[in-house]
Amino acid sequence: MTKGNLILLGGGGHCKSVIDVAESAGYNIVGILDKPETVGQQVLKYSIIGTDDDIPFYVDKAEFLITVGQIKSNAIRIRLAELVKKAGGRFATIVANDAYVSKYAELGEGTVVMHKAMVNANTKIGIQCIINTMADIEHDVTIGDFCHISTAAIANGEVRIGNNVFVGSRTVIHNCKRIADNIIIAAGSVVSRNFDKPGIYAGNPAKFFGK
Repeated sequence: MTKGNLILLGGGGHCKSVIDVAESAGYNIVGILDKPETVGQQVLKYSIIGTDDDIPFYVDKAEFLITVGQIKSNAIRIRLAELVKKAGGRFATIVANDAYVSKYAELGEGTVVMHKAMVNANTKIGIQCIINTMADIEHDVTIGDFCHISTAAIANGEVRIGNNVFVGSRTVIHNCKRIADNIIIAAGSVVSRNFDKPGIYAGNPAKFFGK
């Protein structure tokens, strides 16, 4: 079932993964907006048809989805979100056809749930989040805005994650732990206590490594 037209913002590697998710969810991808020097190039089978300056032209023709990745910084994603909102555009919220999102969960606009990810009951996920391939978000978890929960990461029951947080691949966050805003957690970490200070954490158990 076709759900509507979609404009993707950003034509890099993450875009390729999101194309596959969006197709599986039934969206019609109109094209991609990226840097001026990339116009006319293709990402998989889709053309880069313009730049950020063209966002207003598509406001009445499609929904938008940010397809720039997020690891060290989400500054580009925030800027793109502001450009779309300023132009009066709307963001799609997309769930892969083989992901599971409980009917009792809430997803914010612009969030994408990728292949084989799990979002369990009474979970609340903010706007413009990436729930990446095989991530497991368990019951009663709260995730803020502009977060990336990376591949095969696990947030166990009642975890609280703030805004602008990156959780690396295969990280495990223990039940009921709290992650403050503006934190990066390295891949393979085990979070067994609350993290209240912005910065980078890594290890098993994960420890603060600096800003």
